[in-house]
Amino acid sequence: MLKSWRDDGKTIGAAPTMGALHEGHLSLVDLVRGHSDRTIATIFVNPLQFAPHEDFDVYPRDLNGDAAKLKSRGCDAVFAPDARDLFAEDFSTNISVHDVGENHCAVARPHFFDGVATIVAKLLLLLRPDAAVFGEKDFQQLAVIRRMVRDLEIGVDILGAPIVREADGLAMSSRNQYLSKSDREIAPALFTTISEAATRILATGATWEAVGAWTTAKLRAAGFASVDYVNFVNAATLEMMNHAGPEGRILAAARLGETRLIDNCAVAAKN
Repeated sequence: MLKSWRDDGKTIGAAPTMGALHEGHLSLVDLVRGHSDRTIATIFVNPLQFAPHEDFDVYPRDLNGDAAKLKSRGCDAVFAPDARDLFAEDFSTNISVHDVGENHCAVARPHFFDGVATIVAKLLLLLRPDAAVFGEKDFQQLAVIRRMVRDLEIGVDILGAPIVREADGLAMSSRNQYLSKSDREIAPALFTTISEAATRILATGATWEAVGAWTTAKLRAAGFASVDYVNFVNAATLEMMNHAGPEGRILAAARLGETRLIDNCAVAAKN
């Protein structure tokens, strides 16, 4: 099928996902459809990016429902391989992206970005799309994929899709369904708080040293069980910043019960 599309001169866009699709995933399909003649979505719960204590076995799966949603959005094909189709028994290759793949989420999940980079490289090399889209909610993941594609010269245009949010501001995520009723009421405070932090930096010129401490304290007061990190970074390099600049971004990860939420927001000072 992909060969026939290429033989007909069609460009191909890919939307890699782990399934359990929500509106955020479907927005990826919408975006990449605007950049290509044909669109393929992948659905694969990648074992390489889960640590033994994480939720691989119970991660939500609904292949038939996902396929119906993708069809309704004009996706032309779905690639949903089994792990045995992708990994030989003696599979031993690992892709590690340094710099942007370090710090932030990598502190709590040191295995994660190697697993992401390895499977994304494999999918891109199998499908050979002209463009592939990933959501900005996983901002560090997007940076890792962009760096990996650049460094290995894979030749795919990597697109970033804006975060899609619930009405109360919570970033859409397949794992939101893990939240209890009380935790779901607290969850929107993650985005509200980092947005307030961005406003403080831009309005007052305060350093991140001061605003970051305020942000962490406010998240804890809101009811988050723990705060993995709240960092102010250069959006291109993910290096730490202390003062507002043209490419600032606040990245955050915090936990409610057993559920780990991530989010981010732009902090762009005008020149």
